[in-house]
Amino acid sequence: MEKRRIAVIGAGNVAWHLAPALSETHIVTQVMSRSRANAEALASRISGCEAITSLSQLQDNDIYLISAKDDAIGEIVNAVGENHCAGLWIHTSGSVDKEVFSGKISRYGVFYPLQTFSKASALNMREVPIFIEGGNEATTEEIRRLAQDISDCVYYADSNIRRQMHIAAVFACNYTNYLYTLADEVLAESDIPFSVLRPLLDETLRKAVANGPAKSQTGPASRGDKGIIETHLSMLSDDKKEVYQLLSEKIFNRYNL
Repeated sequence: MEKRRIAVIGAGNVAWHLAPALSETHIVTQVMSRSRANAEALASRISGCEAITSLSQLQDNDIYLISAKDDAIGEIVNAVGENHCAGLWIHTSGSVDKEVFSGKISRYGVFYPLQTFSKASALNMREVPIFIEGGNEATTEEIRRLAQDISDCVYYADSNIRRQMHIAAVFACNYTNYLYTLADEVLAESDIPFSVLRPLLDETLRKAVANGPAKSQTGPASRGDKGIIETHLSMLSDDKKEVYQLLSEKIFNRYNL
């Protein structure tokens, strides 16, 4: 694929990884963020990239990649008006329909990487699944080629499938990480590092992938061990107690009724 000129709108966690990856085979000309510091921090990682803080500063590019909060995507598209509409516009959301561009942009689509992104954590983008969709067949193929420039795992997924995957990812990643936080706080009360759970977490994930999560459930609630559950609840308070009680009830009912 010939080198394309790309503007990245957004400088958060997703853009932090996507923009440098795209710059390896294309020319990322600009990074836009309302925060000058954020725009400059990301632009500094890419040779020749300009940091901007307003859509009015966008140059004419081949591709405009919106990597912003879901609620902001429609606002950005509406603010563009007729400017730069000749380019390909894509967003990185799992839950925003591609039709957010319809009637405003002629060439558009979705470029959704299914991964948890943090600025402090390095990732091999070639292993990150990217789910793509275009406004028509030709645009879908154009987005597919762009995705294949940075990932070996590129798949087509329409808006409904992406939303389903996003929901699954929230359960599997975001909610699980919140439970990690609660576990970390419990351990911290006895000055025990969270890393002590690493072998347990590794084996839990291995079994879930190998055997299916439903068949891999263990613990007092799945065994119907009410005595242990009550003991644990007596040791907890506030959010931890509420979450433990709710999840124990749901697991108990699934495996013991």
